[in-house]
Amino acid sequence: MFLRLIIMAGGVWLGSAAPVLAATESSKPAKAFVDLNHNGRLDPYENRNLAAEVRAEDLLARMSLSEKAGLMLHGTAPTVRNDAGIEDRYDIAKAEQLIRDEHVTSMITRLTGRPEMIAIENNRLQAIARRTRLGIPITISSDPRHHFYSFAGMSSSTNGFSQWPETLGFAALRDLALVRRFADIARQEYRATGIQMALSPQADIATEPRWHRIPGTFGEDPDTAGKLAGAYVSGFQGSPTGIGPNGVAAIIKHWTGYGAARDGYDSHNSYGRYSVVKADALSLHIKSFLPAFAAGVAGVMPTYSILGELATAGHPPATAGAGYDRWLLTDLLRGQYRFGGIVLSDWGITNPCNSICQNGFPEGVRPNWENISTAWGVESLTTPERFAKAIDAGVDQIGGSEDLPALLEAERLGLVSRARIDESALRILVLKFRLGLFDEPMVDPARAARVVGNAAFLAVGRSAQARSVVLLKNEAGLLPIRPCPIWLRGIDPAVARAHGFTPVDDIGKACMALIRAETPYQRPHPNFPFGQMMHEGDLDFKEGDATLEAIRMTSQHVPTIVDIAMDRPAILTNVAPLAKAMIVNFGQSDDALFDVLTGKVRPAGKLPFELPRSMEAVRAQRSDLPADSENPLYPIGFGLPYRP
Repeated sequence: MFLRLIIMAGGVWLGSAAPVLAATESSKPAKAFVDLNHNGRLDPYENRNLAAEVRAEDLLARMSLSEKAGLMLHGTAPTVRNDAGIEDRYDIAKAEQLIRDEHVTSMITRLTGRPEMIAIENNRLQAIARRTRLGIPITISSDPRHHFYSFAGMSSSTNGFSQWPETLGFAALRDLALVRRFADIARQEYRATGIQMALSPQADIATEPRWHRIPGTFGEDPDTAGKLAGAYVSGFQGSPTGIGPNGVAAIIKHWTGYGAARDGYDSHNSYGRYSVVKADALSLHIKSFLPAFAAGVAGVMPTYSILGELATAGHPPATAGAGYDRWLLTDLLRGQYRFGGIVLSDWGITNPCNSICQNGFPEGVRPNWENISTAWGVESLTTPERFAKAIDAGVDQIGGSEDLPALLEAERLGLVSRARIDESALRILVLKFRLGLFDEPMVDPARAARVVGNAAFLAVGRSAQARSVVLLKNEAGLLPIRPCPIWLRGIDPAVARAHGFTPVDDIGKACMALIRAETPYQRPHPNFPFGQMMHEGDLDFKEGDATLEAIRMTSQHVPTIVDIAMDRPAILTNVAPLAKAMIVNFGQSDDALFDVLTGKVRPAGKLPFELPRSMEAVRAQRSDLPADSENPLYPIGFGLPYRP
């Protein structure tokens, strides 16, 4: 719509060198088209009435080797920080060099400014692309940005987008319609700001309870995770069978076995590079991907992990990450499961991995984010050799790389054939055409301001936060509660007041206590960039823990309500006897919490994973099997009804 307004207003593309001309086909009404290659005539790839495959074939035949190879790079849109340290603008000079000289036409955005500013900045990227020789538009991708947990390289803060529980909250509700509603809203917000690709969902099943990436999953049951992932894909893509009008391409991840992380350590780090998935559990880790395949998911992202314990027919134990595993990507994914979309590697798999990458920074040296690599098992190869090995395995696009010379060198050395480059380039072009980017890549910033985070979207997100709560304990029907003097820990007193409560500092003057806790964690690997921020280690509240001591103190004086934010399954053996009421949330504002506590919204969640009884039970369970710890304190699917 915004493009048509531009055409009517002036017949040029935002001042670019690509004129809008009229089609001259006989007897048909003239239609405006964008002259992408500036030759003054309607070429097949410029004709929006032709099928995506036909247009892509025509464009591919017009491209140079460098332009085709550039399609196989998924880079990062370069940003600059404002005076407040916020990345709200692109570095246009660097972006122009990437697009014009390196032919990079897929980029992840990490902008965190206002929605209308994100729209303006994304338009600037598209304007650069429109001025290139063939006018190939940019596919702009994003990590999830609608939830509460935000970690570099994995998810972004909401910053104006509607806010929802983590996908674990959707797993707690098991409501396919709600997941589709969320994904449809997220689709509208993404497209309004000029984002056309979602680097999500995570279909990984959370079989290892110590793993940092659990918040982005749909829990540990493969059937539930699969159905919800399929609904997520349908909502984002705008169709139950592929990319619909104004859809957002979904990239399902991480194929496969990622959730079976050895000791819970994540494969962003060399110390966590191994998955311990075994042959008898592989089908469970695959099962959660199948509904997304049926929904026509646009792309698949392989895990970083080395499947070192997977020994099955045709697949000896792997020695390199899944992005280099031909059996996993070509024989299994493309062959057995007939996947026809793009395979986009996770970030940094072709980057050089030196001794610091492998062993961490020396003691006393603060880790930095320079030269991040996840080239597990291929550290000794050259960069062109790593490109060639990944492409031979079945990767179409290298995530986090802008290294066009390395890919061209791999082709020059005969490590990658031109036919193989054409194969991947064609898949990527078809997706761009299906997304409508060649015809209408620009967005209206004013519309972005109206659509993103509007009141209706915020309301349904807040409702989902509250409804996804799991009630574990409600002794003597303590919940719901009525306004009274209340002692708080981890809760904004202003929010409590807004809901009619009177926060007090003296426990002796309180009628009850409300304590917000979170699953315990440690950081045993602070010398690694990701290790310094990831939640790793034990899950239990140990003696001396400040939260446990606060619960113990308040429970001696007044009824105590404990709200646990669970990014990993907490062990509550020491907490449960002290609390009169316990609830679990998977991403929730203080307002949504009080909606639950006061009975305005009844929690409907059921645990999407089991809560183990002890760390001994965690260490004894298999990391690749769901719900298998001995005698869990709360089983998967547990959740009490709310009876005001």
